[in-house]
Amino acid sequence: MKRVVLDTNVLVASLLQPVGRCGRLLDLVVDGAAEACVDDRILAEYAEVLTRRKLHLPPEKVQTLLEFFRQSGIPVIAHPLAVTLPDPDDLAFLEVAASGEALLVTGNQRHFPRAATGAVSVLSPAECLEALRKRA
Repeated sequence: MKRVVLDTNVLVASLLQPVGRCGRLLDLVVDGAAEACVDDRILAEYAEVLTRRKLHLPPEKVQTLLEFFRQSGIPVIAHPLAVTLPDPDDLAFLEVAASGEALLVTGNQRHFPRAATGAVSVLSPAECLEALRKRA
C-alpha cells in the first residue's frame, strides 16, 4: 500500500472543495487506498491551521478529520534532515516522508526544492491521484 504525507494545504483544499482533486485524494486515504504518515508536529499543524476562524471550515468536519489522523495515521519517528526549506515549518513533512518512505503531497511544490528533498517524491494532488490510480 502506498504511504503518503499530506501537506496541510491539501487538507484545507479537501475541506473547501470536497469534490476536487484534494477531496478525492483525502477520500482515498480515508477509504484505505493509501496510508497517511504523521508525527506529533504534523498533527499539531493540522489542528492549528484547520481550526483557524478565517478559513470558515465546518468544526464538526475538522474534528472528524483530526480524529481520523490521530487514530488511523501511521505514526512515524522522523529522523532529522540537514536541509533548509523556504518555509522551516515544512521540514516536519519532509522528514516524515523521508523516514516513512512516503510520497509527499502538496499544493506548494516550490516549498520543497528538488535539491533539498533527496529521495522523497514530492507530488501535486493530481500527480498523487494518478500514481494511486496506476497502482490499483
